[in-house]
Amino acid sequence: MHALIVIYVIWLREGKAFIRERSRIIGMISQPLLYLLLVGQGIASGLSLNHAPGSLGYLLFMYPGIIGMSVLFTSIVSGISIIWDREFGFLKEVLVAPVPRWAVAVGKILGGATVAMAQAIILIALAPFIGVGLSVAVVLELLAVCFLISLAITGLGVFIAVPMRSMQGFQMVMNFLVMPLYFLSGAMFPVSSAPAWMRVLMTVDPLTYGVDGLRIIVLSAATSSASSEPSLAEAARASGLVRWNLGFDIAILTLVSALITTLAAARFNRASEV
Repeated sequence: MHALIVIYVIWLREGKAFIRERSRIIGMISQPLLYLLLVGQGIASGLSLNHAPGSLGYLLFMYPGIIGMSVLFTSIVSGISIIWDREFGFLKEVLVAPVPRWAVAVGKILGGATVAMAQAIILIALAPFIGVGLSVAVVLELLAVCFLISLAITGLGVFIAVPMRSMQGFQMVMNFLVMPLYFLSGAMFPVSSAPAWMRVLMTVDPLTYGVDGLRIIVLSAATSSASSEPSLAEAARASGLVRWNLGFDIAILTLVSALITTLAAARFNRASEV
C-alpha cells in the first residue's frame, strides 16, 4: 500500500512540474508541428517510396516514425529529472521515509511516460490532416502503442540516469543512444530495404516494434473507407514496408517495457548513493 502511494505521489509531482513549466508546454506543442510540417513534408517533397502500394506517400509512411521520434525524445529526457532532484536534495528527503526505493523509480517512469503521452496526443490529433481517419478504436490503439514506447524509453532513461552525477554526462550518453535508436527503428526507411547487418540491429531495437505497430494502425485507418481495394496495411506488409503484425509488436513492446522498468527500479533500489 505504501509503495502505491509513493508511486502515485511521484507520478503526480512529475505531472504538476510539467504543467507549471509554460516554456516546456509551448515546446511540446510546437515540436510535433515542426517535425510534421518541416521534417516530414520536406523529406516527402524530395523523396518517394519505391514500390509503394496504392496511395502511400512518404509523408504517410513517415508519420508513425514522427510520432515515435517525438515520444522517444520526450521520454528519454525525463530521466534527467533524477539528476536534477538529486542536486537539489529532493531525493534525499523522499528516501528518508520508510518506503521502498523502487517505488520512487516506478513513479518517475510513469510520470515521464505520461508527459510523453501528452505530446503523442498532439500528433495523433493531426492525423486527419494527412489522410488518416480517426475513430475511438484507432485512437485507443495508437495511445496504447505510444504508452508502451514511452514506458520503455523512460525506463531506459531512468536506468541510465541512476549512476550519473552530472547532467552533462547524462546528455552525452543520451545523445549517443537516441539517434541510433531512431534511425534503426524503420521510421525513415523500411527494415526490409536495409543491409543484412543493419536488419539485425533494427530487430533488437525496441522502437522498431513501436514504429511498426503505429504504421500498421495508421495505414489501416488511412484506408478504412476503401472496402473495394486491399488495405494499405496489407499491401505494405506484402511489399515489406510493414514487418510484423500488431499483436506481435504489442507483445514485444509489453515485454520490453516490463523488463526495462524492472531493471531501472532494481538499479535505483540498489544504488548506494541516490
